[in-house]
Amino acid sequence: MLIKLAVLLILLVCTLVSADEVSEFTFNGFESKNMSLQGAAILTPNGLLKLTNATSQQGQAFYTKPIKFKNKNSLKDGTNSSSVASFSTTFVFAIVPRVYGMSAHGISFVIAPTRGLPNAESVEFLGLFNVTSNGNATNHVFAVELDTIQNKQFGDIDDNHVGIDINSLDSEASLTAAYFDDTKKEFQNLTLASGKVMQLWVEYSGLEKQINVTVAPVNIGKPKKPLLSLNYDLDSVINEEMYVGFSSTTGTTFGSHYVLGWSFKVNGMASDLSKLPKLPRIGPKKKSIFLRIELPFIVVIILLLTISGIVYYAWRKKKFAEVLEDWELDYGPHRFKYKDLYVATEGFDNKMLVGIGGFGRVYRGVLPISKIEVAVKRVSHESRQGMREFVAEIVSIGRLRHRNIVQLLGYCRRKGELLLVYDYMPNGSLDRFLYNSPEVVLNWTHRFRVIKGVAAGLKYLHQDWEQVVIHRDVKASNVLLDSDMNARLGDFGLARLYDHGTDTQTTHIVGTIGYLAPEQARTGKATTSTDVYSFGAFLLEVVCGRRPIDARKEVLLVDQVCSLWNNGEIIQAVDRKLGVDYVVKEVELVLKLGLLCSCGDPNVRPSMQQVVQYLNGYEQMPELSDLDLSQTGFTFGKDTVDVSTTSTQPYSDVESFLFSGR
Repeated sequence: MLIKLAVLLILLVCTLVSADEVSEFTFNGFESKNMSLQGAAILTPNGLLKLTNATSQQGQAFYTKPIKFKNKNSLKDGTNSSSVASFSTTFVFAIVPRVYGMSAHGISFVIAPTRGLPNAESVEFLGLFNVTSNGNATNHVFAVELDTIQNKQFGDIDDNHVGIDINSLDSEASLTAAYFDDTKKEFQNLTLASGKVMQLWVEYSGLEKQINVTVAPVNIGKPKKPLLSLNYDLDSVINEEMYVGFSSTTGTTFGSHYVLGWSFKVNGMASDLSKLPKLPRIGPKKKSIFLRIELPFIVVIILLLTISGIVYYAWRKKKFAEVLEDWELDYGPHRFKYKDLYVATEGFDNKMLVGIGGFGRVYRGVLPISKIEVAVKRVSHESRQGMREFVAEIVSIGRLRHRNIVQLLGYCRRKGELLLVYDYMPNGSLDRFLYNSPEVVLNWTHRFRVIKGVAAGLKYLHQDWEQVVIHRDVKASNVLLDSDMNARLGDFGLARLYDHGTDTQTTHIVGTIGYLAPEQARTGKATTSTDVYSFGAFLLEVVCGRRPIDARKEVLLVDQVCSLWNNGEIIQAVDRKLGVDYVVKEVELVLKLGLLCSCGDPNVRPSMQQVVQYLNGYEQMPELSDLDLSQTGFTFGKDTVDVSTTSTQPYSDVESFLFSGR
């Protein structure tokens, strides 16, 4: 009798235990008695599981009862072993951002040892782990994340991906959200934070030790090919009994994360979901704009639109009107449309302004079609006299090709202005890095590279191109620096073209005081030798970090350097901002070369070809002491130009429509 009673008690206990164990369930909409809610998670009246809201950053919901994942197996040696059984789950979800395309951080399906993870952090940790627990094997957490934020500390591939997480947010496998189109036989992209309803399937084979994750828009059925497939043995991760549920977090960009239905099963396929609750309507209810609109009103609207269109077309035509003459048709590739330049510079907005010169302003822009970054100079011109020849010269200069020359891409004429289009130099002009206590001080290596680059550019202009080009205003403000800090000689508005072998002299004083050769200041004639003189002043400017002329103190930089050379102390002229971080031989070479190029006698000055040879060490520069400089001197002298009354601004050629400064 006692034995029978004991057997009955054992059967009763087993029945109670088995009644508490659950191996499958299906929710087409949710009821509170079946779910354990934490944080912001709530169940809406129509059966939606809403995990987050507009004020809280975390919500969790777990099935109330534990799931038995393992069955113990007896081995021949008398011990027991257990392995995770196959299981599958599917749920329908929606991530509804407050602002379209902006959501944080996502939803994750979770298998955890407890109902909720009390020590986990919100936001980027998705409510799964914290700083110290992330990556710990003792977590015993398996999750599939639907992540809408790219967090580089966890190695996220982008801000719209699906990942398999095991004890860590560093996903074992992840891919951009997409589903396999069984008809097209290819993957189609999905946007998780789109507010659209989607379905996720997670399957684990206990025999093959393989995890498959599939996602797709709702109502199209499960695709034949999963998005993620990972071979991984979960025996050491999942305990005998675990809890299943969802964890969801947001950041400063709030959104609503919904689960509409959920099915789970051990040792079998999760059931299909149907008759799911609907998401709440986003925004106001749409109303028909054509409701009760009568024909006369429609006619009036059409008429008003037609008139407005005509007026708008006329206004735009006038706004973007250009000057276009027959002879310009030959320069088609070099002619830009005003509308394109207007769009590129955002209507020549002041925020795009990068410089102001004597004859116009320079704007940064991005051409609308090619997306090329350019600099656009607006130059005023009222007279049409000589415009044909001037444009022809612009087009010719546009054919210059050298790594140390700013590329002139073309031009545009409109009403009373001319627009010149150049390659954009993101680091601006060299003088920004020499004066006014710049944040970045150019070291000697950079300065020497700039000097050699400008020399190579001038040599190309004087000798290597098909025509001789005289720049006429070589100075630091006309040397631009590209993204790699390479020197580009720019602003050819004062340049003139000549055939090789012809008279290269001009007859107007054009340039900047301090850089003008004495013979040019007297006669107004510019030659390749006057460019060399300007280059000499530029050399001293770069090494000394000072302008060639100080009108307030009536001091010429070349005179000071010459005096130091006479006293055997030329190295004292170096820019103090360099400290002692420079190569003495290179500094002495550049300073002496600057004096040689600044010689008052043009016959003593070297050519730019010789300058390049000296700078690159291919040829020995003559010693200054070997030259008879006592009569020629290095400067044009104070008897030529009174520096106390002379501005450092450029002279201007009244026939030129361009200004070389910035």
